[in-house]
Amino acid sequence: MDTAEIDAPVVGITVYPDRARVTRRGGTRLAAGQHRVRVAPLPLGLRRDSVRVGGRGAATVLGVDVTTWRQARSTDAQVVGLEQRRRELADELAEVDDADGIEEQRGEFLTRLAERAGGTYARALAAGDAAPSDVAAFTDSVAAQLADSRARRRGLARRRTELTEELAAVGRDLDAAHGKREPDRLAAEVIVAVEVDDAEVELELTYLVDGARWQPSYDLRLVDDTMTVTWFGVVSQSTGEDWPECELRLSTARPAATAGVPELSPWYLDRLRPPAPRVMAAEALVGMPAPAAAPAGGPARAAAARPKLRESVAEVEQGVSAATYLPSRPVAVPADGAAHRATIAVLELPAQLDHVTAPVRAAEAHLRATVRNTSAHTLLPGPAAVFHDADFVASTRLPMWAPGEQSELALGVDDRLRVQRKLHRRAETRATLGSTRRREVEYRITVDNHTPRPVTVEVRDQLPVSRDEAVVVRETTVVPPPDERTELGELTWRLSLAPGESGEIGWGFRVELAKGVELTGWRE
Repeated sequence: MDTAEIDAPVVGITVYPDRARVTRRGGTRLAAGQHRVRVAPLPLGLRRDSVRVGGRGAATVLGVDVTTWRQARSTDAQVVGLEQRRRELADELAEVDDADGIEEQRGEFLTRLAERAGGTYARALAAGDAAPSDVAAFTDSVAAQLADSRARRRGLARRRTELTEELAAVGRDLDAAHGKREPDRLAAEVIVAVEVDDAEVELELTYLVDGARWQPSYDLRLVDDTMTVTWFGVVSQSTGEDWPECELRLSTARPAATAGVPELSPWYLDRLRPPAPRVMAAEALVGMPAPAAAPAGGPARAAAARPKLRESVAEVEQGVSAATYLPSRPVAVPADGAAHRATIAVLELPAQLDHVTAPVRAAEAHLRATVRNTSAHTLLPGPAAVFHDADFVASTRLPMWAPGEQSELALGVDDRLRVQRKLHRRAETRATLGSTRRREVEYRITVDNHTPRPVTVEVRDQLPVSRDEAVVVRETTVVPPPDERTELGELTWRLSLAPGESGEIGWGFRVELAKGVELTGWRE
């Protein structure tokens, strides 16, 4: 049984969130009988149990084996060129070191020669056997040679620095192509039985590889009452083989090594048994507060109405449990781990704008957009850059966003709304025999609208909640009544303010303490 090796380039890639399916296709002509057709090289990260073979022609596939194709060195053209360049740089660097060593010895020889000649010329001058001009000529000659030698050493030092930097850059490029540096590769050997002579057989080979992924990324741009959502697919891979420009698909499916219906296990109840005392315990809490977004204002619109540039979007294929997106243009993805972005969809979604403030925490109003996903796309979780007109205002992260679902997006602080919260009145009675102590406060919250349009402002504050029967909290005044309140004392007002209008909220409470009770948790 003869062996034929065919050229089967990559013609299609389906990228999943944590791996990729590669499709190769190639053809050859074969005589009647059985043949072993080799497709190589394949990446080492290939999942052997995922290899599948199809194709066309008057032949039958009898089996497929995945074997290791051992080579002395990598066959990737980029890696071969980089390794050759690294060897050339190393040789040139060695030549520079040799030349520098020779110049160093030359300088030492001239220095010793000048020292020895100094004594000889001194004796010759004293005896009248040498003229002063001869001494000067010799001294000038040695000095010129030393100067030339040191100049050459400086040039060699500069060249050594240049070669060292270039060698480091080549090393970084080779590190980036670490998967392709491996000389060993896998080969798929397909056993086919050809039915007729000189049959044209086309084979299609597919396999799964790890080291590839795609993740969503978004641009959220608010213009007037419309939120434009640009959905990108960011693809990166380090599988060991470069993907040329071909049909690239992005799938939301998650292939699993094993799959099954979840089964229930018994639910036991038992008596609590105190655990044995531990010698020591440690807990660590790490938190990173999100940075506040800077306020932004949109630029003036252009006077002349011109059509907007349009973005190409991907075609979508809805499956039973996942969707697959085909970008409108082929995308080449080298195996360097770098991110490559393709546009999946551009959605224009209606948005409702309002402001939210909690002056007990910070006297500032945040612009908020409530957006409903009116598209047919289920947007996957991912990072998002938020723009107000052309200005970047915040970075956020979108959760899973299903069709018909609402999402709230923070658009940063709007300084055109001025918020103040002041302690209007405070009174406290001292304890008397057989009586309780009282502490009473009232607050005033004012909101001024300095924007050129009507706004709705959601104001949030709270009443304290007692956790002991000896501490009683009584509400004294709330004007206007809140639109919402919770059992935890949270109060919410919604103010509608015209341009230049101000709104005010007054509310207060009284705390009654039983005799001898000290209060904790108080703040003003």
